Amino acid sequence: MTSLDLNCDLGEGGAHDAELMPLISSANIACGAHAGDAQTMQAAVALAQRHGVAIGAHPGFADREYFGRRELELPPSGIERLVGEQVNALRALAPLRHVKPHGGLYNRAACDRACAEAVARAVRAVDPALVLYALAGSELVRAGRAAGLRVAEEVFADRTYRADGSLTPRSEPGALIESEDAMVVQVLQVVREGIVRSIDGVDVKIVADTVCLHGDGSQVVAFARRLRTALESAGIEIAAMAAAR
Repeated sequence: MTSLDLNCDLGEGGAHDAELMPLISSANIACGAHAGDAQTMQAAVALAQRHGVAIGAHPGFADREYFGRRELELPPSGIERLVGEQVNALRALAPLRHVKPHGGLYNRAACDRACAEAVARAVRAVDPALVLYALAGSELVRAGRAAGLRVAEEVFADRTYRADGSLTPRSEPGALIESEDAMVVQVLQVVREGIVRSIDGVDVKIVADTVCLHGDGSQVVAFARRLRTALESAGIEIAAMAAAR
């Protein structure tokens, strides 16, 4: 691998958007449901454009109390409408490159086929040229490709994995990676060997088209700087959407 997309969830009310934007290649901007509003969307878009960062919509469940991280029970039609409205809200402000669901919606679409298909339909209805970001190996990857979308399989720098390739739930110990060294080791192993070491010690095969850092982490700026330096030192260029299939 000679290049890799580094993405970050921004426009969510975090304090580090301006510091992070020069360090990443793609920004997933909250669209006003789980976080953000018209003003924050405009500010994040302006920052991304200033730094040449690819702009993506980051739709989530309208559940601000829990930051969109609960998996709410909505029918496929409701999910399709929810995603479409949020993507169109951001698209009215700037051309979009991609869409990445947030939190509970992302996790549900990763394992629930009906939810995944609803998300893919919504994205395709807005613009079939949009790239869909999805958890590597998930139902959303399959649904996106079945809908004719380009899909970027996503891995996480700051989250641990279970042996089945799913993310360790935030409610469980060890879900978050808090060590810069551990974060770098995980990402370099993914990009060099195509595997991630699960929290219970099993090596899981994984595809990495794009790597995510969460913008609300307390150490996210230090993590982003360290990760970018490590990747570039390994001869890997940080570039928006190095691969999407």
